[in-house]
Amino acid sequence: MPKTILLADDSPLIGQALYRLLATEENCDLRVQAGDGKSAISLAQECKPDLVILDLSMPEMNGLQTARELKKIMPSVPVILFTLHADAVDESVARDWCVDSVVLKGDFKRLITDVRKLLSDENRDLPVQLGSNE
Repeated sequence: MPKTILLADDSPLIGQALYRLLATEENCDLRVQAGDGKSAISLAQECKPDLVILDLSMPEMNGLQTARELKKIMPSVPVILFTLHADAVDESVARDWCVDSVVLKGDFKRLITDVRKLLSDENRDLPVQLGSNE
């Protein structure tokens, strides 16, 4: 059964690109999209996603605030921060704000790698390397 992914990004272009990208993954289903942090929290409560991808800069609540609130509600659901400012979010900041991975926008290869790793049952407890965009 495919894993449900929630995306919160205020850019429709990013949403469309990620939808096309994740549609090629056998085990992923990007069914839910939100344009801001507050909507992401509401939708997450409704759809119970297996993974959340958040933009850092969003209206209402930014990605870090949204991640922290989501982890209070569903602590085992991994969160990826997908941002143009990945270099500004170091590992300690990401951990403090309850983010499992930070990926530079545009690095779709890294995003898919982290999605696969975080959705994999055998790798679920392994830490994802943060801030590295090789």
